[in-house]
Amino acid sequence: MSHRDMFYGCRLVAVLLICLDVFAGDKHTGPDHAAERRKHSVELEDVMIVIQSQRNSYHARRSGQRKVEILQQAARLGQGVPVIVLLHELSQYEGDWSILPALPRLFVKYGHSASWLFFIEEETKVTLSALLEVLNRYPAQEEWFLGKRLHDNEASIIHHYAFSEDPSSFSYPDTTAGWALSAPLLKRLTERIRSENLKSDFTIDLKHEIALFIWEEGHGPKLTAVPEFCTQPRDGCATAFTTYLPDCGHPVSKNDVFVAVKTCQKFHSDRGHCGKTFAILRRFLGKAVPKADWLLIVDDDTLISLPRLRQLLRCYDPKEAVSLGERYGYGLTQKGYSYTTGGGGMVLSRTAVSRLLSSSCGCYSDDAPDDMVLGRCFTTLGVPITHSPLFHQARPDDYSEEMISTQHAISFHKHWNVDPVAVYRYWLQDTRPRDEL
Repeated sequence: MSHRDMFYGCRLVAVLLICLDVFAGDKHTGPDHAAERRKHSVELEDVMIVIQSQRNSYHARRSGQRKVEILQQAARLGQGVPVIVLLHELSQYEGDWSILPALPRLFVKYGHSASWLFFIEEETKVTLSALLEVLNRYPAQEEWFLGKRLHDNEASIIHHYAFSEDPSSFSYPDTTAGWALSAPLLKRLTERIRSENLKSDFTIDLKHEIALFIWEEGHGPKLTAVPEFCTQPRDGCATAFTTYLPDCGHPVSKNDVFVAVKTCQKFHSDRGHCGKTFAILRRFLGKAVPKADWLLIVDDDTLISLPRLRQLLRCYDPKEAVSLGERYGYGLTQKGYSYTTGGGGMVLSRTAVSRLLSSSCGCYSDDAPDDMVLGRCFTTLGVPITHSPLFHQARPDDYSEEMISTQHAISFHKHWNVDPVAVYRYWLQDTRPRDEL
């Protein structure tokens, strides 16, 4: 072959390669391929971030600050803006905190444009670029339930002793690390909530009950563990959690907290009577006791850290009607109400007690469950039930050790099969005992 033939042959090959590359480029940049690429690639516009916010002014302010931080981060990243929803603003129904009533509303407003729902708490920090990397690992057109895995080490009363033969076999998300639902799963859950007559009873541990509902006795997906969803910050994390016990300033004075312990002469058999609690409320407002901003009502088998409680109360305004503690729900899928569990300790501002006693709401019988009656009354009065997971209705062994070991718990309840002094010293004591009173 002559040099001239080789030259023209090479030029022909080059032309063919250029043409092939052009055609290939046309194929990859055409509308069909662009749509296909968008189908599999998640961008910030495809993500709805739901901040599990609360109506109390302190929590509404904190969740608003978290929203601003995320939007500022998105602006710096320059890859679009996610939809950010404050859960307490989604509707007027306070029971949206239990998530199931909120899912159909979220689907109607945003479900047709979002590929993922990502739930966080108000103190959860998010790195958006890392979050996108995580979400792009999972096909958004499939059903996914993502989160940091928690499990029970033993059968727990707060989980109704579910999976008692092998408690660690069932996983539920650590909500402080964030958890995600894909759009197809949101759609199916919404259809199920709308079509089924959901059981209307107690909401005790939201994260466990959401996981059970999604799993649907094996018909739905189990939780997929995502190592980048973190509570403690480390390299590669998409999320990290700060604290449930923020530093809002100096703790409130000991004189600003009035402590009432429900007990009786016999073997403490009548701890939860409503009549007794309302007598405490009236005494708190009366002239027979020193005037205080806050009322703490506990059972005689409640273990509580008063220094931590006083630190937490600095974040709240006693001139606001505040009902604070561990929040449970009753009949929330059927327009029920929330309440603060009595065993973990119920904290009421003076303003909340005044509003309650000024109303016609009260015990339907002296032996009615006091915590539920208070919850029903406050719901009627428009006083939000403010949740703090630092209060605990049960013993430390009834909770995930991984979860409570990162908290600064304020209370635990029940002395069954535990040494209460040892529990207090290990989980609640920060200082010398005489400094705690």
